[in-house]
Amino acid sequence: MPEGPELHLASQFVNKACRGLVFGGRVEKSPISRNPEVPFESSAYHISASARGKELRLTLSPLPGAQPPQEPLSLIFHFGMSGSFQLAPSNALPPHAHLRFYTAPPGPQLTLCFVDIRRFGHWDLSGEWQAGRGPCVLLEYEQFRLCPSRENVLRNLADKVFDRPICEALLDQRFFNGIGNYLRAEILYRLRMPPFEKARTVLEALKQHRLSPKLTLSQKIKAKLQNPDLLELCHSVPKEVVQLGGSWTSGTERSTLPQARPLPGQEGHGEAFLSKQQLSNLRGPASETQKFPQSLRKGRGEGEGQAQAAADLKR
Repeated sequence: MPEGPELHLASQFVNKACRGLVFGGRVEKSPISRNPEVPFESSAYHISASARGKELRLTLSPLPGAQPPQEPLSLIFHFGMSGSFQLAPSNALPPHAHLRFYTAPPGPQLTLCFVDIRRFGHWDLSGEWQAGRGPCVLLEYEQFRLCPSRENVLRNLADKVFDRPICEALLDQRFFNGIGNYLRAEILYRLRMPPFEKARTVLEALKQHRLSPKLTLSQKIKAKLQNPDLLELCHSVPKEVVQLGGSWTSGTERSTLPQARPLPGQEGHGEAFLSKQQLSNLRGPASETQKFPQSLRKGRGEGEGQAQAAADLKR
């Protein structure tokens, strides 16, 4: 299932694939889709995308002089289990292309398609991010990490969601917008944390977590990198997935995912720790062999992580 990093990669794919293309005509919906028709028609428009948590915003922007006169339109996409975007020739559309945007002549006609095999994905015509979702753990780190948004978690520990195990609470998008199954598994694995520990117990401990003022800046940075807390990993792990590269388009995705293993004594709790084969099955066909590094902390972005840790400490 696509999570925060996959939505971010999908927005990058749309922006790269559609750069320089001019789209035209009506937006076409598959007759079998239960999603709403998109009331947009223009002789010439551009398409751009942005992502926030588990949502993607697609913006259709008419060019000057385009007919009929039309205001820009934004759609919010939720990918469900298998949603993705794909650019294909208009005479060879992929199966399950439930929403289609056609390029304008001249030249060979291409189509940007929202492809969704399982049809759990949907789009919203309001163009507004879903109300009630917290800051994006990947792209809105300042709001998520610093006050008052970090306090959005720690100040609301009386919420009944924190009566649940931490592996369940991490999926609540009011507090962890963008975290899903494989991300929560990797975060808990790195912390060596039993997934069924009560969420409130885990998070209350963060209130007491303070570095000694006697440490030098370099010592504080080293301690922070070696012992990140749960909220810090909610940002750094998705960021590492994006840095490893890839794209989220049906049938052509490339992915390098974290590897999470059960903790000793937790082998029976496979629900919280997906195997490599399970992750592969969830993501569908890939264009090349998937790689699962032993530790993402030793990969790209390590120096960037040190800079981020230093910046956090200086605050």
